[in-house]
Amino acid sequence: MRKKLLALAAVGLLATATMTACDDSDSSSDASSDSGGSGSGKARVGVIMPDTKSSQRWKTDDPKFLKAAFDAAGVPVEIQNAEGDRANFQKIGDDMINSGVKVLIIANLDSDSGKAVIDKAKEKKIPVIDYDRLTLNGGADYYVSFDNEKVGKYQAYGLINCLEAKGVKNPVVAELNGSPTDNNATLFKAGYDGQLQPKYDTAEYTKGPDQFVPDWDNEEGGKIFTQMIQQQPKIDGVLAANDGLGNAVIEVLRKKGLAGKVPVTGQDATLQGLQNLLTGEQCVTIYKRIKPEADAAAGLAIKLFKGEKPSVTGQIKDPESGAYVPFVSLEPLQIDVTKVKDVVTDGFVTKKDLCAGKYAALCTEYGVGVTAKPSSDADADK
Repeated sequence: MRKKLLALAAVGLLATATMTACDDSDSSSDASSDSGGSGSGKARVGVIMPDTKSSQRWKTDDPKFLKAAFDAAGVPVEIQNAEGDRANFQKIGDDMINSGVKVLIIANLDSDSGKAVIDKAKEKKIPVIDYDRLTLNGGADYYVSFDNEKVGKYQAYGLINCLEAKGVKNPVVAELNGSPTDNNATLFKAGYDGQLQPKYDTAEYTKGPDQFVPDWDNEEGGKIFTQMIQQQPKIDGVLAANDGLGNAVIEVLRKKGLAGKVPVTGQDATLQGLQNLLTGEQCVTIYKRIKPEADAAAGLAIKLFKGEKPSVTGQIKDPESGAYVPFVSLEPLQIDVTKVKDVVTDGFVTKKDLCAGKYAALCTEYGVGVTAKPSSDADADK
C-alpha cells in the first residue's frame, strides 16, 4: 500500500507518546549554584558538537539556534566542535568541566568518548544532556532528540512511494547506513528495515548491498556505493541514511547517467538535499526541525543552570545499561519535492540560497517562496 508523505506539522510539534516539554512551574533544586567545575572560568553552559563534515547542521544550524536560545535567556554559553576527533571531543569536555561549566550538552561522536566526558562531569556533579544522540551506557541526566525509528520509517515510505511511481517491478534496494558507532544510525535502520524487510521476505523487493559508513563520512560513502554498484549493477533504489550520503550516491549515479532514474533517500533537509529534490535526483528527505530541538535542550540546560529541576515525564531505555533516561522526543517530518517550499516557509533555509542559479526555475515550478500556511493534515503511515 502506498504511503502518503507527511505534511509539515505545526511549529514545535512533539511526539505525545514519549515526551514532555520542560515544565516551568517546577523549580525544585537539582543543581546547586556551586555544582560546576573547579576551575576559575566563567560559569556557563558548555556545548560540544561532533563534527562539521557529516551534516551542515553541526557547523551552522544547531550552534545558531542554541546560542539564540541561551542569549534570549541571558545565560552564558560556550559552543565548541570536536571536528570529528574523539580525543579532541574528550579534551574539550575536560577543559569545560575544569573551567566553570555548570551544565553540559553533548552530541557525541561515539558512546565511548561521550561516556568518558559524562563520567568526568558526574565527578564534578555537572548535569549532562545528551543532544540528538544517546550515549549508550553513558548515564546522561537527560536526552533530547527525535523519534529516530520513525525517521527511518518515513525514509522507507518515501522510497517505496518513489519506486511505485516509477513502476519498478521487484526492485533491488541498496542500503547505505550511517555510522556503526552512532546509536541513531541503528535506530534509523531499524525503522526503515521494519518497512522494507517484509517486502524482501515476500520477494516483492530484492535486498541489495547493505553497509554502514564509518563516521558518516560522505567521501567514504561514495567509495562504498561505487563498490556496491560494481557488485550489483542493477540497483533500483537506495536507502541512504542522510542527505550527505544521499548526495555521495547521487554523484556516483551522475557519472553513470543514472541520476534521477534511481530513487535515493536522505535526511536533515540540507540545502544540498533540498536542491537534489528539486532536480529529481533525490526522492525524499526527513526534516528534523532543529530549532525546537535546540530550544528544548536549551530549556533544560537553563533550568539546571539556575539550580532548578526540569520536569520531563518521557523516558527512553538505554539498550546497553538498561537504565531509563528522561527523554524529550520530537516529531520528524517527511519532505518530498512538493514540500520543499514548506522548509523555506519554516525559515530553515532561505529562498535566496536554495533558488540560486539553475535552481531558480525549479523553485518557481514548485512554488518555493509562495506564502502559504503549511498543511498539517497527514500522517505518513496512512
